[in-house]
Order: sequence, then structure tokens, then C-alpha cells
Amino acid sequence: MFRTLLLTTAAMVAFAANSVLNRLALVETDIDPMTFTIVRIVSGAVILCLILAIRDKNIKKPLAGSFYGAGSLLFYAIAFSFAYVKLGAGLGALVLFASVQLTMMAAAFMEGESPGPIEAIGIVLAFGAFVYLVYPGLSTPDALSMFAMIIAGVSWGFYSLIGRGSEDPIADTTGNFVRATPIVAILAIYFTIAGQFSNFDQEGLIYAILSGALASGVGYAIWYAALPALARTTAGVVQLTVPAIAAFGGILFLGEALTLHFMIATALVFAGVIIATLAKR
Repeated sequence: MFRTLLLTTAAMVAFAANSVLNRLALVETDIDPMTFTIVRIVSGAVILCLILAIRDKNIKKPLAGSFYGAGSLLFYAIAFSFAYVKLGAGLGALVLFASVQLTMMAAAFMEGESPGPIEAIGIVLAFGAFVYLVYPGLSTPDALSMFAMIIAGVSWGFYSLIGRGSEDPIADTTGNFVRATPIVAILAIYFTIAGQFSNFDQEGLIYAILSGALASGVGYAIWYAALPALARTTAGVVQLTVPAIAAFGGILFLGEALTLHFMIATALVFAGVIIATLAKR
């Protein structure tokens, strides 16, 4: 149980870092969403191939992962980046993680995995506190951005569901990123010909590389390692902690204010997650 807790915590921190890096890049640099996504996927594939090569010392092994995993990863990454151009951070987080949780809970119900009374209380508490956390940042939504974030959430939900059957998280995550790379290469060629790339700067590229290599590549491998030990409903609800972790990172590293609202919401989110998780044991 301690190993699962450690892996899950590390994955949530990586997801939060990903959100911060993505938002920083798209808001404070000149990089465009498609360039960010392409660099993110390619850098993730490169670092994972290096890790796998060092671990196995056998580059002739069959490629793990799946096209379903690669497709889910790609749909999530593209939709996520485009949605955050116009969508407020609070509403974006709400739509994304609500979509993730609903997707994973729907899959759980279809498989006959329904939450018990105590677990249901924990889920409701965590989700309610999550809405309370992001509510002050909500703004009038852009319809296309909302739709893009819903696609991102559903895609990430499917990616997480696929990962629950992973027996080799590093190999499977590497295979998913490698399979997605040719597709983003084709997109890069298309957008270059169409003249749609922006005059991106060095800072934006650094954010994209960090997002792809560390927060995505390594972070997703850690998540795949944790998923087999988590119930579908638990795997959905723990991801509600990501916005709280990201906000805490903003307080530590970006000088954002520590408010009573944030402290109450964060405490309630984690309390709900703990209740839901322990009730499943």
C-alpha cells in the first residue's frame, strides 16, 4: 500500500507540474499550442526510449504499449493545449478532472464496480471541495475551448483505464509515446506548410521539453505503475487533488497568495480522497 501511495503522489505532482508548465508556456511565451504539443510528445518519447534502453540494454524487444494508448495520449495532449489558450485555469481544471472522473466512474459502473456508501461520501466531499476550490476563478466559457477540454478529460480517462492493465509501465508508456511521434511529425509538416506555427521562443521550448520529458514521460510511467493497484473510482477521485497541488506550487514558486479559501478547499479535497481511498481497502 505504501508503494502505491508513493507512486500515486508522485504522479499527481507530475500532473500538477504539467498544468503549470503548459499554462506558463501558452500564456507567458510565444509558443503556440500545436508546437508545444509536438515538442512535448517528441521529448517524452526521447527520454523514455533512453530510460528503457538503459534498463533493458536490448533495443530489439517488441514495442510495448498500444495504438489505443497512443491515440488517447495524443487526443488528450492536443485538446489540452488548445483548450488552455482561452479557457480560464479554474474552469479548465474543473472541466478536465470532472470529465476524467466521470469517464472512469462510468467504466467502473459498467464493469459492476460501484462505490460503497463511505466511498461515495468521500467522492462527493472531494468533488464538492474541488468545485469550491476552482469556483472563484470561473469565467464565461469559450464553447470550443470547453469542448476541447472535455475531449482532453475523456481521452485522459481512457488512457488511465488502459494503463490499469499494464505489466511494464515504462515499456508501455514508451510505446505509447513512440507510436504518437509519427503522427505529430505529420502534423508538424502540415502546420509548417500551412504557416500556422508561431515565432516561438527559447523559454517556450524549454517549458515544452520539461513538460514532455519529465512531467509527461516520466510522470505517466509512474502513473501506469500505480494504476493496477487502484480501483477505477479511486483512480478517478485521486486526480481531483491535482489542481490543489498545482495551486500550492504556485504559492511556493510563483509567489501567489496563500488564502483561507485555498486552505479550506485543499483540506476538504484531500479529506474526501482519503475517505474514498481507505473505504476501498
